[in-house]
Amino acid sequence: MNPNSKSKNILLFEVSWEVCNKVGGINTVIKSKVSHLIKHYKGDYFLIGPYLSEKAVKEFQERIPPEELQGIFDKLKTDGIICHYGEWLIPEKPKTILVDYKNYINKKNEIKAQLWESFKIDSLNTEFHDFDEPIIWGDAVGKLLEEISRISREYKNRKNIVAQFHEWLSCGALLYIKRNGIKIGTVFTTHATVLGRTLAGNNVDLYRIISKIDPEKEAYKWKIQSKHQVERVSAHESDVFTTVSEITAIQADHFLGRWPDVLLFNGLDMEKYPCFEEVSIKHRLYREKIKSFLQYYFFPYYPFDLDNTLIYFISGRYEFHNKGIDIFIKALSRLNRRLKEEKSKKTIVAFFWVPRDVIRIKPELVQSRAYYEDIEESIDDNLKDIQGRIIRALISKKSFTETDLFSKEFLFKTKKKVLRFLRKGTPPLCTHDLFNEEDDPILKGFKESNLLNKKGDRVKVVFYPIYLTGADNLLDLDYNESIIGTHLGVFPSYYEPWGYTPLETGALGVASITTDFSGFGRYISSDPGKKDLGIFVIKMFNKSEEEKIENLFEVLYRFSQLDREGRMENKIEARRLASLVDWDKLIGNYIKAHELAVKQD
Repeated sequence: MNPNSKSKNILLFEVSWEVCNKVGGINTVIKSKVSHLIKHYKGDYFLIGPYLSEKAVKEFQERIPPEELQGIFDKLKTDGIICHYGEWLIPEKPKTILVDYKNYINKKNEIKAQLWESFKIDSLNTEFHDFDEPIIWGDAVGKLLEEISRISREYKNRKNIVAQFHEWLSCGALLYIKRNGIKIGTVFTTHATVLGRTLAGNNVDLYRIISKIDPEKEAYKWKIQSKHQVERVSAHESDVFTTVSEITAIQADHFLGRWPDVLLFNGLDMEKYPCFEEVSIKHRLYREKIKSFLQYYFFPYYPFDLDNTLIYFISGRYEFHNKGIDIFIKALSRLNRRLKEEKSKKTIVAFFWVPRDVIRIKPELVQSRAYYEDIEESIDDNLKDIQGRIIRALISKKSFTETDLFSKEFLFKTKKKVLRFLRKGTPPLCTHDLFNEEDDPILKGFKESNLLNKKGDRVKVVFYPIYLTGADNLLDLDYNESIIGTHLGVFPSYYEPWGYTPLETGALGVASITTDFSGFGRYISSDPGKKDLGIFVIKMFNKSEEEKIENLFEVLYRFSQLDREGRMENKIEARRLASLVDWDKLIGNYIKAHELAVKQD
C-alpha cells in the first residue's frame, strides 16, 4: 500500500457487481478508467466484485494475497465468506478481490430484517436473482471492508479508506457500513434510476410528468419498491452521492430526493482507439465485407447500386422504446417515402444490431451465401485468364463485349451458377428465424411502417438479432469492425443516462445521432465549439412524438444528401467530439468525489 498517493492518503476500493462480470455498460465504465485510477492511486486501488466461477475462469487470475489480507480472508471464511485475491484479466491487471457468497446465503432473512429495522427497506416477496443475491453479496463485501478498516487502524501510516459503490446492486455493502458505524468514506454512484428506467420502458412520458410522480407509490405499482428503496436510502446515507449525467441528476432529485454532489461523466480511453488514418483504411476494408453480405442478402431478389448506398445502424439492448428503436423505424419510413417521391437513386440500408433469442440463420440465407461464394471462387480460379483478357481488350483500344473478357466455358458455367443464385419474392427482414416471430416488436414495426424490402424501396432494413462476434457466418465482423464499415450510427434513445454507443461510434470515426435525453448528448451540446456535424443531438426533451420523429427524419435525410467530402467532414468532427470525453479530461471528477468523501467522513 503506497504512502505516496496524491489524494489525501486515500486507499480506494471500487465495488461493483460488474467487476469480472459483464452485464451492461458499467463494466465498460470501470474497465475504461482503470489505467487512470492506477496512475493516480498507484498501489492503493482495489476493485471488488462477485466471485462467479464460470466468469472468473475467463476474467480473473488468482494470486497469493498479501499477508494482511490473508488474515482477513481467514477470519471471514468462518462466516462462510470466501475471498479470492488476484488480477482482473484486462491490460492494466488491477488488483481485484472477488467475494464468493454461496455459503453466506443462509444469512438472507437476517440481512433483509436488518434492512427493514435500520432503513425501513421493504424486501418482502423479492426474487433471489433479481434482488436477494446482490444484496447478500453486498453485505458480505461490507464485512470485508469492515475488517480492512479495522486492520488499517493498527498501522502508523493509516490510510483514509474510501469505498465507491456502483448502482444499487452493490449497496448492501454501503448500508452495512452505515448500519455499523464503520469509519469508511462512502461514494454512491447511480448510473440510472430504477424508477426512471422502469417508467420509460413502459412508455410513460417521464420528463413531462416527473414533478407530479409520487416515487414510492409508483415503485409499489411497478413492484420495484425494494430496489428503489435501496437506491433512495443509499443516496441519502452515502457521504458523497454521484450520478453520471445531468439528465440522471434530474431523476435523482425527483425520485431519490437528493441532488448529486458531483457529476461523474463517463469517458473513453482514446489511446485504445485506432488513429483517424487507420480508421479510414479500415473503413474501406470493412465496407467491402458489408457489401459482400448485402449482395447475397438482397441480390438474389434484385440488384441496386452499392456504390450509391449508405449504411445506417442502431445497436444495443432490445428495449424497443427506451433505445428509440420505435421512432427510428418511423423516421426511416418517412425517409423511404421522401427518397421515393424524389425518384432518388440513393439506397439506405439500415442494420438493427439488437440481440435477442434466435432459432437459426434463415436456411435461404445460408444457401444464398453458399451460391455467392461459389461464384466468387469461380472468378478467383479464372482470375489470371480474366486479367489477361481485360488488359488485351484495353490496349487494343476497341470496344469489347463479355466474350472478349470471359471464355465461353466460363460464361456457360457461371451463368448456370447465377441462375441458381436468383430467387423470387422479396429479401427477408431478418437474418434469422425467431421464436414467436409474429410478436417481435421490430418486425411488427417494419410491417406497420411499410418497410418491406421491396425493389422500389430506397430504404432497406436488416434485423440482425445476434451479437457481432466476428465469426457468425454472416458478416463475420466484430462490433467495432462493423461500426467502422458504416456511415452513420443512430441512437435516438428516450432513456439514456449517459450513452456510450454514439461516443464509441465517434471514436471509431463514424458520424452518429444521439438525443438531449441522453447524458452524453446534453454534455456535448454544452461544448462552445459544437457544430451541427459529426455527432447530431436530436431535440426530444418536452417534444411530442410527432416532433421527435420529424426531428430524427430531418437529420437522416440531410445526411443522405451529403457527398463524400461532406461525410468525411462529419467523420473528422465525430472523432473530435469523442476526444472531449477522454478520461484524461474527466477522471478528475472521480478524484474530487473521493476527496470529498474523506472530508464528509
